[in-house]
Amino acid sequence: MSKTHQDLSETHILGEATTQKVVRVDVRDRREWLAKAPACSALAQHRIAHLGICEAQSPYNIVRMKQSGTYFMACYGGEGRILVDGRWQKCRAGMACLLPPHLLNAFHAIPSKPWNFVWVRYQAVPEQRPLVSASSPVLAKFDPEPLRLAMLGLHAECVRSQSETSGEKKVPSSAPPTPAPVAMHHWVELVQTYVLRFAQPWQMDDRLSRLWEKIAHRLGEPWTLSQLAQEVHMSEEHLRRLTTQQLGRSPMRQLTYLRMRHAAELLASTEDKIESIALAVGYHNAFVFSTTFKKWTGWRPSEHRARSHRV
Repeated sequence: MSKTHQDLSETHILGEATTQKVVRVDVRDRREWLAKAPACSALAQHRIAHLGICEAQSPYNIVRMKQSGTYFMACYGGEGRILVDGRWQKCRAGMACLLPPHLLNAFHAIPSKPWNFVWVRYQAVPEQRPLVSASSPVLAKFDPEPLRLAMLGLHAECVRSQSETSGEKKVPSSAPPTPAPVAMHHWVELVQTYVLRFAQPWQMDDRLSRLWEKIAHRLGEPWTLSQLAQEVHMSEEHLRRLTTQQLGRSPMRQLTYLRMRHAAELLASTEDKIESIALAVGYHNAFVFSTTFKKWTGWRPSEHRARSHRV
């Protein structure tokens, strides 16, 4: 893609050849691309705003300057581009992406290449159990097929229920009644289960999980690779190998990601001075913090705050 992340602006281009099957939590979201989507109140249980299956064809460009809720995507066919950690990266079949709130999200279909994926967009509501934890992968391998099938089942049930409610479809009197809310509930539970399977992988080394949860609460400390390794009683090389294998980043890059994610949240949700935020995430030099933040997000902290408030 020719544009750098600094050049992006709020964009929603689906393209005429793109097709989608979408389910939304209720009918109050009146954006044009959601207007015909059936509603499912069961999504509210897991604070899901909407979900869907997309078969994208260029031109397909989505940019969200301030994504207020967590976003999950899993590719089941073709190839596209997503903006992760300030870099455009390939998203192919068998891969998934989990993006935390308060950061820029951008997606781009490659000309002449199809891109098929499913997504789940969560609402901007504080969760009792955060979906994105310090040990959640951002871009990693994932089998999307069970999730895709669960979404197809949910969408079919919602369309059927909507048709019956509106009187568009008459059910034969001899047919036994089907408890649509119960069926929808089961499909939604499956969707949430599959997303959590990626967000909170059971196969992760417990030592790594405990390490990154601890670090997430102590971002202001001057961590080094040696200190991180000592925390989990590993060699630096073993920690580097495990972290890269399970999270897709080196330990120090994971540390920077956690710092930038938390800084973005503070900039969007508080009026704290930038110098104070820099200290809170481990930077005693505000200029170094600002430079690093721009490298990861595309803007300086003051620009991110201004854009967040404006959006």
